Amino acid sequence: MIEQVVPGVFRIRIPLPNNPLKELNSWVVRDGGRSLVIDTGFNRTACFDAMQAGLAELGVDLANADFMLTHLHSDHTGLVSRLAAPGARIYMGRIEAGFFGGGIDWRHVMSFAIANGFDPEELKDALNAHPGIKYKPENVPELTLVDDGDVITVGDWHLRCVVTPGHTWGHTCLYEPDRKVLFSGDHVLWDITPHIESWSWEDNALKDFLESLGKIRDLPVDIVLPGHRNTFTDLRGRVDALLAHHENRSVEALGVLESGALSAYDTAARMTWDIRAASWQEFPITQKWFATGETLAHLLYLESQGRVRRNTDATVNTFEAI
Repeated sequence: MIEQVVPGVFRIRIPLPNNPLKELNSWVVRDGGRSLVIDTGFNRTACFDAMQAGLAELGVDLANADFMLTHLHSDHTGLVSRLAAPGARIYMGRIEAGFFGGGIDWRHVMSFAIANGFDPEELKDALNAHPGIKYKPENVPELTLVDDGDVITVGDWHLRCVVTPGHTWGHTCLYEPDRKVLFSGDHVLWDITPHIESWSWEDNALKDFLESLGKIRDLPVDIVLPGHRNTFTDLRGRVDALLAHHENRSVEALGVLESGALSAYDTAARMTWDIRAASWQEFPITQKWFATGETLAHLLYLESQGRVRRNTDATVNTFEAI
């Protein structure tokens, strides 16, 4: 279904089969000769068919379309190399582009996961089932790199790039100050909480995310157009709710550690999750991966605040409350 959400901006709902996110919001800005497509969906048939049908309904000629990729996750980038015509500009944040298409050392990530309690065999299953790996783009196209404050012009739209690390290293929102519209990607979502994970000791993703929330909290915004689920108007209220959520999750992690030192994997197993599973053992393997990564983000943030201590003497690292 295609809908015009604000004048000149249309939403194409891209299905994400067998994924708890359900759909991606692909935003199309049309104003004059060229169009801008913001995010694309997984590289899989259901996504491609929905995108083609939506663009055809809007009358968008791909020969006159550019793309903005808010971040590297495959549900946002997977189709770009199949859709972009020769000469199309494909915008991506400069920091993000450094990790896109091979910039992630998966061997290091696997070693780090094992050092934080993941069973090696279970880890192989998690990576084999990871949708971001299964449905990534066919190739990495030539990118037009943008930095914080750069402006992408589409007709009378002047979209300012706002770099908001946290969900990924260089996630980038687009802000139109005259129309007070924020394309928030996965930085701020209304009815679900953006996933924040850490997979290296140097990656304090939650700290970055909380600082990035502060960066956009007071922008004059009339409507937020996110990468998933519903649009919304109360940006400040949603930011404050996310800040409170992560403080509550940090307190919960500290409570789990009161019983003694635990690995990140075992801490995740004792935390509460909005997943239909009777026990940690019954969690889908990909959800164990996401839960452990999110728990690590909270533990490393708490460590940076001096609220937990990390123990690295054994093969598997543990954390304990201070």
